[in-house]
Amino acid sequence: MPEELGDQVEFEARAQVLTFEEITRLVRVFSKLGVRKIRLTGGEPTVRKGIVDLVARIANVAGIEQVVMTTNGHLLDELAAPLARAGLSAINVSLDSLDPDKFARLSGRGELARVVAGIDAARAAGLAIKTNAVALANENADEVAALCRFAWERGITPRFIEHMPMSGGRLYDQGAELSAARIRSLVEAEFGPLVVSQAGRDAGPARYWALPGGREVGIISAMTEHFCDDCNRLRLTATGALHACLGHDDAVSLRDVMRRGGTDDDVIAAISSSVTGKRAGHAFQQQGPQKHMITMGG
Repeated sequence: MPEELGDQVEFEARAQVLTFEEITRLVRVFSKLGVRKIRLTGGEPTVRKGIVDLVARIANVAGIEQVVMTTNGHLLDELAAPLARAGLSAINVSLDSLDPDKFARLSGRGELARVVAGIDAARAAGLAIKTNAVALANENADEVAALCRFAWERGITPRFIEHMPMSGGRLYDQGAELSAARIRSLVEAEFGPLVVSQAGRDAGPARYWALPGGREVGIISAMTEHFCDDCNRLRLTATGALHACLGHDDAVSLRDVMRRGGTDDDVIAAISSSVTGKRAGHAFQQQGPQKHMITMGG
């Protein structure tokens, strides 16, 4: 969590957090509505007590075809194999720099060596892997090619994410923005022309470009090349708030529906109200949402 938010993020009481039984029930409801892929994200999902059991519960829900995770990678060395056995099929690992000191500074307290060990453990466990780097002009623009090379040498797909104004813009610096077009130009300067690829696309936020030899790079371009028209993501927080869009603060509490004794049909009605009320686009070009990424995950 960024130090700047230390006095602004309010941690929820344990009783407010969804139980594994509530999470599994909601996954069953979403599965009935056609959801086939579940991503566990953060904060940091690997620090949740019983995370391997939760993955197994979700993977065993009828209709769920993929359970995947976004993680900082620090606990993967010990958890990758158990998670894979439980039914996890893929992970995205945050990797903003290959310089240990810069990595520690950007992540707050991260240890690059532990993350690399976790990536290697995930490879050994047979998990599909992508790396995520927030692209910052003043921090890691000079590492775009190196981050690609690191990933490709390990059979991994590197991805770059444009800097977004979460937390009401308090952590956002427009001067640090590195556009999708600039990211592609940095890749091409080192490796040659990119061509549009559909191979890695699952109608999610990332767009993929390919190079010869099966190499791909993904870019999530929320700021300069919008993908709102075909976004198919819904986000459910640890406390049961359903957000139809990352770029807005409005949400519907599925936890409250369940804890008031609501039926699955009541939950479906709440989900429907959220989805049908989804905005045509995000508000990042204005102030951005007040909510924090640590409460929403990547």
